[in-house]
Amino acid sequence: MKLIETEKKSSLVWKLCGKLKMEYPELNMEGFEEKVDKLVQVKKELSEEQLYQQMILAAVERVSTEEPQWTYAAAFLYLEKLYRSSSRSRGHDPANPYCSFYDLIQELVQQNLYNPRLVEEYSREEIQQMEDMLNPSKDKLFTYIGIVTLSERYLTKTHDGKVYELPQERFMIIAMTLMMDEDKNHRLNLIKEAYWALSNLYMTVATPTLANAGKSYGQLSSCFIDTVEDDLRAIFDSNTDVSTLSKNGGGLGIYLGKVRSRGSDIKGFKGVSSGVIPWMKQLNNTAVSVDQLGQRQGAIAVYLDVWHKDIHSFLDVRLNNGDERKRTHDLFTGVCIPDLFMEAVEERDDWYLFDPHEIRKVMGFSLEDFFDERKGEGSFRDKYRECVENPLLTKKTMPAIDIFKRIMISQLETGTPFMFYRDSVNRLNPNSHKGMIYCSNLCTEIAQNMSPTFLEEEKIEDGKIITVKHPGDYVVCNLASISLAKAVQDDVLPRVVEIAVRLLDNVIDLNDLPVLQARLTNQRYRGIGLGTFGWHHLLALRGLKWESDEAAEYCDSLYEEIAYHTIQASNKLAKEKGPYPYFHGSDWATGNYFMQKDYDGPIWDEVKKDVAASGIRNGYLLAVAPNSSTSLIAGSTASIDPLFRHLYSEEKKDFKIPVTAPDLSSDTKWYYKTAYHLDQHWSIKQNSRRQRHIDQSISFNLYVRNDIKAKELLLLHLDAWKSGLKTTYYVRSTSENVIEECESCHS
Repeated sequence: MKLIETEKKSSLVWKLCGKLKMEYPELNMEGFEEKVDKLVQVKKELSEEQLYQQMILAAVERVSTEEPQWTYAAAFLYLEKLYRSSSRSRGHDPANPYCSFYDLIQELVQQNLYNPRLVEEYSREEIQQMEDMLNPSKDKLFTYIGIVTLSERYLTKTHDGKVYELPQERFMIIAMTLMMDEDKNHRLNLIKEAYWALSNLYMTVATPTLANAGKSYGQLSSCFIDTVEDDLRAIFDSNTDVSTLSKNGGGLGIYLGKVRSRGSDIKGFKGVSSGVIPWMKQLNNTAVSVDQLGQRQGAIAVYLDVWHKDIHSFLDVRLNNGDERKRTHDLFTGVCIPDLFMEAVEERDDWYLFDPHEIRKVMGFSLEDFFDERKGEGSFRDKYRECVENPLLTKKTMPAIDIFKRIMISQLETGTPFMFYRDSVNRLNPNSHKGMIYCSNLCTEIAQNMSPTFLEEEKIEDGKIITVKHPGDYVVCNLASISLAKAVQDDVLPRVVEIAVRLLDNVIDLNDLPVLQARLTNQRYRGIGLGTFGWHHLLALRGLKWESDEAAEYCDSLYEEIAYHTIQASNKLAKEKGPYPYFHGSDWATGNYFMQKDYDGPIWDEVKKDVAASGIRNGYLLAVAPNSSTSLIAGSTASIDPLFRHLYSEEKKDFKIPVTAPDLSSDTKWYYKTAYHLDQHWSIKQNSRRQRHIDQSISFNLYVRNDIKAKELLLLHLDAWKSGLKTTYYVRSTSENVIEECESCHS
């Protein structure tokens, strides 16, 4: 640690303060310079690194709802420190931190951190042109929490922690990686367009893409969904696939609804099956022991049908009391719910629980393979009634409301289970001609066809063991999100959507997935999930109250516009590269998708004609993810969620970072009514309008006080189901009563 003299420290302090005044003339610097200079005089033994840190902390201390701009000042100082660290590592002048992009790539390829394809696919001249595109001034868009999150979690560092890569270089590496296989005649223009969208924070790519694009390790997709067959080999094979994907940074959604229940028979021996809980324990151990590239613990959500005999023990697995042998605290849970169950809850009717294995054996079909094709009627309820009426089937009977009470108790204690309204999902599945959807993913926004993988044969040939599997649909989530507050306000939404769809489509081909059935599924459907964040931020900038018909109407029209541009962009790609292989027979091909949405008018008529003639490139298009980390980087509000507080602290390893509402001012404060003060029925109303235009689903949280009455929470769930929501995510309840007054109401 190299110490610097007091006079030099003072000089550096005043120099940095002068830069701050020039960059942010609106800041009230009174007392700041004196405080930092005094600190320098008192603390004699300070390195340059420590001096920067002290100045950053002094700036961070001033971040408040009255002076939110100090977050940009703190970010500016942090960047100055980052530039110096990078310059030391790379051996160049810190006054010009963005230089020699080609040398950076060469160095990190040699260190086995970057993928060699970066220098194999691009000439030195092309990389020089990319360097000329870099715009260091875009670093000023970051808030302090944004640049700290990006730097600590995503910028490329050496194995010994040295900083090399800078923010704009990370964005350029992502752009050049995802455009690598494009036609060389217009590849550079596409890279320029992608860099424009990323550097302006008009959009963000999902965490795995942001972290791993251009690197020699990791994959680019966010999460995966597997369907587990009721077979011992299939269960263990699935766990192997889970660990492989988790190791490479993927979250998992696992459907266990086909697995026989506790007390079922095995090979005719009665009452010997241990049910789904032991297999959940196995998955729990996998989540704990196989982390995501050393960055965080593995993340797995397990889904089960509400008619499955193990549903009671399933609903208790995350509770803090009871038999620990039946607890899986590190898994998340989701319940697959048909309309018929919600009707039984509302009407206080009985509900029947079955063993899926016994149904297959006695009835000759799998109940989970059916859904109600129309509201109030369909094949699921018909098959369910056949099961109820068959005296050969063993079944448990109990009031449906009692099961729902168990669901709500678990939600208030643990936030889960998530709710998956399977009939609503499957009725609106544009690819129902190729399968069905049993559950969602870890964050409840993905809804794509699923089916189990099973072993066909295993044989010995020439001294080698040959295993042949029948690959099922193993869902892959390829995600990116648009910043509504920036893209809409700057009137660049169509342009951003078009480049985002192309980027996501390229992720599919570039991803070297270690689970082969996932790779096949990715190619068959070419599913993507373009989402949004910054909804509350946008409402505040537009002067729209959350709890208003105007906000709901705006939500409807905005997401119809997003859907229009996304379908149009995918159609344009299909004309260029061909439609996804399963296009023919889909609702896209027949036009049924547009009929279901009531999409009419001249612009929609044109799109319908184009899709019928040329197809679309991606079988699934829109999905709104939580994107909490990436929205922090982009300086906006998360997903479609309301703001949690006007000022809160984001926990880091050994310190807290104050975060204010984006663009907080006396004008916007009134429109930032916080989550626990909002009537959640208004949130459901908005999301119902939004869901109409989203072909997959939405990570939708319910925010409730911990003293909410059971009846009130039940009414929220009934409202969500009746309003056509496909899924709900966490029930986020306060750890204690919210006693503070609503700040917006008093602004």
